[in-house]
Amino acid sequence: MRAAGRHDFYAGRPRQAGQRRGARTHLPRGRRRAQMNGASNDSLPKRQLPRGPLPISCGTLIVNRAGRLLLCHVTDTAKWDIPKGMQDAGESTLEAAMRELREEAGIAFAPERYLELGLFDYRPDKRLHLFLVHAGVELTSLDHLACTSFFPHHASGAATPEVDGYRWAARAEVAALCWPRMGQRLLALAW
Repeated sequence: MRAAGRHDFYAGRPRQAGQRRGARTHLPRGRRRAQMNGASNDSLPKRQLPRGPLPISCGTLIVNRAGRLLLCHVTDTAKWDIPKGMQDAGESTLEAAMRELREEAGIAFAPERYLELGLFDYRPDKRLHLFLVHAGVELTSLDHLACTSFFPHHASGAATPEVDGYRWAARAEVAALCWPRMGQRLLALAW
């Protein structure tokens, strides 16, 4: 066995004491490659995660009598999503979910119709708090739905709605329509 600290041909960097030959460090691929090329950890950009509690995105699963889920088309993408958004300061998770549903689809249900599904890990930088509403006859048609929440378009700067379409989706369609992480979360829930 070679002495610790000698150059390791396979990893392209000196080994640490007790590290076996060719062992990888637990750095993300880009940071590991940069380190192998002589960059120090201090000079590399680091992905900053929020300190303290993670922000919470609150959303609502609306299910019709046929067991289909209401999805909103995310403007300028090929993907669909549930109506959801970030919780504002001083807002309860239910209030945030109700506001986002109103802003993204123009729908308002009485608070007692919301069934709390819970708080879920979603992404490294935020969590997801979900509610379920069983739609009655008031949502047989989606023609009246409209988004009143806008963002500046990336190219023109023009006010652009966050959502530009609506549809009902069967459980079997969700994985293909939604972002992968959202599809997995939705399919793990009973609705």
